Amino acid sequence: MSGSQGFETLAIHAGAQPDPTTGARATPIYQTTSFVFNDVDHAAALFGLQKFGNIYTRIMNPTQAVLEERVAALEGGTAALAVASGHAAQLLVFHALMQPGDEFVASRRLYGGSINQFGHSFKSFDWHVKWADPADPQSFEVAIGERTKAIFIESIANPGGAVVDIEAIAAVAQRHGLPLIVDNTMATPYLCRPAEHGADIVVHSLTKFMGGHGNSMGGVIVDCGTFDWSASTRYPMLSRPREEYAGLVLHETFGNIALAIACRVLGLRDLGPAISPFNAFMLLTGIETLPLRMQRHCDNALAVAQHLRTHEKVAWVSYAGLPDDPNHANMLRYSPKGAGAVFTFGLKGGYEAGVAFVEGLKLFSHLANIGDTRSLVIHPASTTHRQLASDQQIAAGAGPDVVRLSVGIENVDDIIADLDQALART
Repeated sequence: MSGSQGFETLAIHAGAQPDPTTGARATPIYQTTSFVFNDVDHAAALFGLQKFGNIYTRIMNPTQAVLEERVAALEGGTAALAVASGHAAQLLVFHALMQPGDEFVASRRLYGGSINQFGHSFKSFDWHVKWADPADPQSFEVAIGERTKAIFIESIANPGGAVVDIEAIAAVAQRHGLPLIVDNTMATPYLCRPAEHGADIVVHSLTKFMGGHGNSMGGVIVDCGTFDWSASTRYPMLSRPREEYAGLVLHETFGNIALAIACRVLGLRDLGPAISPFNAFMLLTGIETLPLRMQRHCDNALAVAQHLRTHEKVAWVSYAGLPDDPNHANMLRYSPKGAGAVFTFGLKGGYEAGVAFVEGLKLFSHLANIGDTRSLVIHPASTTHRQLASDQQIAAGAGPDVVRLSVGIENVDDIIADLDQALART
């Protein structure tokens, strides 16, 4: 399918063709571990990266391939790699870029699991993060050192919903010859395409809005094809000969899809966080309705935010869709169709009120996820951000009074009624 086609058309058709054997119109679930080679020479060419093709489902699978092509088309990238989860996507990207002792700079306003992964788990690889303020691009510049290999941000920050000035931070990355990695989970390409604003790599938790139904785990890496991996010696996995592939240089051989290839044949191959064909199928099905769902999510979320800001028990509402929100100008620039479905608000009663509120909801589901068709709620300080110290919680926008909503696509009057009855109990 052509990238010039409309978003809605690409969401349904990109990467997919009727099955050549059976004529099946829906992409089949290729539930197999491995694939038969034509002959010895064919097998050798596949293993040596002289030909593209299927070897083993840990590395690639035809159902997965359709998902990858579709997401790449929606994001405007050159190639993509689907993996088991959003965390797996982040792991494989940094595995391709980092060596022991290296650093990267990340926004401090991130999903709590990413803060934990970057600040703790990555230390086992001797990879180190420096934190910066997404509202202050200069703070990223100050944090860059000799061993810095990348900058990482979220397009719309989780949990607070702040819309980040991608172009300003991209300019910092470009001045220092660093790739900019953007987690676009909260926005999806329907609302924002980071590649159009200077991103070099885009990652998603497909588990969230892309799949959209809370039934399948998955992640994806999108190679935007914009970074010159051979411009310096910083990225040897892409710019130096690979011993395991008879001296092949990935960037020299694969050009603007080299990062996606590296994540597949060096990361996914050996670290192994493969996506199942069934999950790839479920996520593909969800993506077909992405534009319809995201617009309804945004419309409902704006109505809910407008209602909450006038409620006597609510101290504040942080939603970029509100005209007086400090992130509203960035929303109009980067996400003009809407500010997404996830935002936070503060209860005047603090921590205890937050706990009582989430326990009093009936329509909302209290769980650690976002991006479902159903409305979801969580009190981050007692759950997703509990592992952080209090000052880290506040810095991440998840202080003790904060409640995070992921507004679903139900009737908005029913959503507001449920919020009101729960607020009455606090």
